[in-house]
Order: sequence, then structure tokens, then C-alpha cells
Amino acid sequence: MTVPEPVYAKGFSLVGHSDQGGRPDAMQVQYHRDHVYVGHLFSGGFSVLDVRDPRSMRVRHFEPAPPNTWNIHLQAADDLLLVIHAKDLWAEFRDESAYYGGSVGTRLAGTNRNWSAGVAIHDISDPADPKPISFLPVEGVGVHRLWYTGGRWAYASVLFDGYTDYVFAVIDLADPARPKWAGTWHLPGMHAAAGETPGWDTKRWRYALHHAIVHDDVAYASWRDGGLTVLDLTDREAPRLVVHRNWSPPFGGGTHTALPLPGRDLLVVADEAVADELADGLKHVWVFDIREPANPVSIATFPTPSDDAYSAKGGHFGPHNLHENRPGTFVSESLIFATYQNAGLRAVDLTDPYRPVSVGAFVPAAPARLIDPRPGRPRVIQTADVTVTESGLAFITDYNAGLYAVQYEEV
Repeated sequence: MTVPEPVYAKGFSLVGHSDQGGRPDAMQVQYHRDHVYVGHLFSGGFSVLDVRDPRSMRVRHFEPAPPNTWNIHLQAADDLLLVIHAKDLWAEFRDESAYYGGSVGTRLAGTNRNWSAGVAIHDISDPADPKPISFLPVEGVGVHRLWYTGGRWAYASVLFDGYTDYVFAVIDLADPARPKWAGTWHLPGMHAAAGETPGWDTKRWRYALHHAIVHDDVAYASWRDGGLTVLDLTDREAPRLVVHRNWSPPFGGGTHTALPLPGRDLLVVADEAVADELADGLKHVWVFDIREPANPVSIATFPTPSDDAYSAKGGHFGPHNLHENRPGTFVSESLIFATYQNAGLRAVDLTDPYRPVSVGAFVPAAPARLIDPRPGRPRVIQTADVTVTESGLAFITDYNAGLYAVQYEEV
């Protein structure tokens, strides 16, 4: 198979590409023991690829999702694979503005339940052959994204019945064969069934947890249009708010990923671009000083890619996700990798946190074909997720163009 040459590359070299066995709709990617696990946005399910030779990545397993169900996000650690189950929301909201514009739980309340909701847990001691261990169900729309790096505790964004949208929840994996829900936390106003009234326009803004990254009993949680919270998890049964910050409006919301750099008392926060051609405004990756945890202060933003006219290229232009410094992957508090959708992958030097500097870019070619079934989508790259190995090999995904392996040359 001919590997498509990138449109633009600086500091990265192309190593390999996979269409994942004819299912190139790749969303979240995890690296574990020379294999990658990829959730599919449209094909329904997840795939396992052997990447010992990244020039020729081999599909080893495909696990189909139950009917009407998303498996777009997953986590791999401690020889466990956790896979989300939730209602396929693209099937429900064919127009992206409908999906992102307002509270999902409010609109889906009372919907006939014809999907699987919860977290599936698999044994991946043989990394190419996931074996089911257990399933933790949810009464509601389901789970959006997880954080799990091993041990007893995992963390999820969950849309339980009775809530306006996804909230923070803790999973107890003391016995992976019998997982349990532990503590939860939500922004005031989200628990509609308890009589809470939102303090925001639920037809315009989505106050919904995307996910949280947890370090040393602290959760850094991103709430889309609801901004950022820092939560104290000393008691997993009763998470406690440390601080809530929201910069939407005047900025356009979409807070997606909050990455702590604990050795430097910094927090890097990406706001996701969720509309074509900057219709939701220019989004940023923010740098916060968190020396005083109860008073995070924004001190800089990452440089916006300017090597092409990305705002007019079509599709989404702006941040999506960050490489999350997971154990067993590349961990740095000065070199940050971020995906920018139609502007591909970017590497940013944060040595001076007040002056982030772009030091690398990789913009893949346009996808060979559209897998996205939604009408009117442009055939442009939309780089979604990234994970980087200890050697600087980055795996990046696109929900039409599959999986790329690219080497950062300065590692």
C-alpha cells in the first residue's frame, strides 16, 4: 500500500499509515505493549493493531459494537482495556451544530433505550486478543470518555438519567470482574431530576464533562462550554471542588483536555474547535500557572498554525486533543504535542511558559475517501487524537483517513 505523502511536515518524518482493515474512521488511540487500540467513530467498535513495525501496521482484532452504540473512546493500562459504551450520537444529531448546541441529556430524556450504555472491561494480557472480563452498566445515555493509568481507580464522563449532560464519576476497579461506581461530581444546575436549575442557556451552551486527567488525587476536568474545574479526590466517594474557571463567553467554549505539568505547576488546556471554518470562533490551547491551585491564572496561548490558510480550508480548524503524558509513553513537561484538526499535528516547546514556540508540524494528505456519513462534509484531514511513544513515535488518528505513525526527529 502506498503511504500518502503529507501536505506539510516540519520536524516530523512519515513512517507508516493504516486504513485499519478498511475501517479508517479512527478516533481515540491508545498505545500498550507494541499494540495500539483505536475507537471507531462510524464503523461501530474498536480495532487492535500490531505496531511493532510501524511501517507496516497489522490489524489483529476488530470488536464490533452493539447496535446503535459508540465505542469511540478507550483506555489501556495494567493489561486492562476499558471501552466506553454510549448511544451513537452522530446517528441522533446528524448536524454537528445540533450535537454541540445545548444539553444532550435534556434533549434525549425519555428516548427509547435501544443501545448499550456503560464501560466494558477486557483482559489484554495478550495485547492482540482482548477478552471480556466484565461490564459496568449505566442507566442513561452512557459514557463519553475515560481516564485510567492502572491501579484501583478509573474516571469517567457519564450521562446518567436525570442529568442535563455528562458529569464526573469514579470507577472502583479493586476487582475488575466486579467494577462499581463510586463518587460523582457535577456543576451546580446539572442534576435536573433533583430539581436543580441550570444557570446557563441549555439550548445554546453544553455544560458537559469531556473528561478529566487525574494526578496525585487531583482531577483536572474539562466541561466543554462550562470551562475548567479542579477537584480534590482525597475521598473518591465524595470529590470536592477546589476551583471552577470558565472563559466562555467571551471565548467560544469547547474545553476538551486539561493536561497538568505537575513538576512545573503548569496546566495546559485545549479548547476544541467544533464548527467548520471558525464558525465557533478561533480556539486556543491555554497555559495556566497553577502554583496556587485555587487560583489558576492564564499566562499564554500556543501559537496558532499559520503555515497555510487553514481557516478557509474546510472542516474544523483548531485544537482537538493533547498527548496526555501517560505512563509508558513519552512524558515531557516542556514538549507538548497537540492535534489541530485540518492543520494536523503540532509540537510546541514550552521551555518558557510565557512564550510557547512551535517546533514541529505534520499535516497529512486529504483522506482518500469519506467514511463520515453526515451530509456535506468536506474531504479534508481532521487530525483527532495523538499518543507518542518513549522514542518520539507519534500515532495520530483521523475519522476518515485512518492511523498515521510519524517520528518526531528531535527525540
